[in-house]
Amino acid sequence: MATDTGQRESRRQADRSRETRRKLMEATVECLVERGWAGTTTTVVAERAGVSRGAQLHHFRTRGELVAAAVEHLGAESVLDLKERAEQVHGSTPGGRITAVVELIADFYASDLFTAALELWVAARTDPDLKTVVVPLEARLGRETHRLAVALLDADESKPGVREAVQITLDLVRGLALANQLTDDGKRRKRIIGHWARMLEESL
Repeated sequence: MATDTGQRESRRQADRSRETRRKLMEATVECLVERGWAGTTTTVVAERAGVSRGAQLHHFRTRGELVAAAVEHLGAESVLDLKERAEQVHGSTPGGRITAVVELIADFYASDLFTAALELWVAARTDPDLKTVVVPLEARLGRETHRLAVALLDADESKPGVREAVQITLDLVRGLALANQLTDDGKRRKRIIGHWARMLEESL
């Protein structure tokens, strides 16, 4: 009986720990989007998440660790969401499907994930400690989004030029997402994506 009680208490503690981490990471992304890197302090994040400063320090020792974990967490959730939404376009005609997939990927980059990551990248440019955290994180997210784009586009990378075409797609939508940071660039983005999708269909 004592063992069962201890196991239940251990599970409750683990659940509370996961919930605290989730709250901290969600609050971090919200702060990055609303306040930028300079305004995303560990104190502000802890207050927004509704957790104590001690609890925040127990999970993340530095602001860099907290922000990197938050961006990676949001990235994983966003990839899952993108996969779910992509299932809705599989029955489309090839041309229509490719356009729909490129639009989905563009929306993925024009989300809060990109805004939060952008704040992190800019700060890491002049912060060596943060850069050591951000570079491997960016590499992981880059590989994952490339693999996902290949799958969604049903691209055969053994064909010459296909891998480059997929990467150009990702670079293009990232640039469009950057242009969307200061003003709503939706109309121009849609026009460019439609044009690129037609070119991409020929490449694939």
